[in-house]
Amino acid sequence: MKQHTISMLVENHFGTLNRIAGLFAAKGYNIDSLTVGPTEDETVSRMTIVTRGDDQIIEQIIKQLNKLIDTIKVTDITYEPFVDRELALIKVQTTPTSRSEIIEISEIFEGKIVDISQKTMTVEVTGGKMKIDAIVKMLKPYGIKELARTGRVALKREFQVEE
Repeated sequence: MKQHTISMLVENHFGTLNRIAGLFAAKGYNIDSLTVGPTEDETVSRMTIVTRGDDQIIEQIIKQLNKLIDTIKVTDITYEPFVDRELALIKVQTTPTSRSEIIEISEIFEGKIVDISQKTMTVEVTGGKMKIDAIVKMLKPYGIKELARTGRVALKREFQVEE
């Protein structure tokens, strides 16, 4: 089944997130990732939902989401040009000899060291899913103590046609 990215604008009301998650649960659909945050209008939140299904299932999900009371707009942006990012915080075990290697890996992935102790380093990295997956794979041999990863945030790209 194909992974789909659904972008939603919803009214920023108590219980909105619960109703949306409840709809997915009631229909037996899984949410791979979910991010919610305010928009430029504080009364509106943007939700980015990543889920799996064929086009018919996604069409059904969108129809159901549009019926919910606080929904303003629902768009499956999977087939449209969009920009997406995730954030990961990766706490890695370190030794005096492995520190420079971990810093080098972090720099290759344009990450930052945001915390350091005698036995650990925490790397912050942002990017697409494949980039996050790749740095996690590279750091795994050193011993990942903790991993916190956001879901995807996404916006459609805007195109201007010049005459």
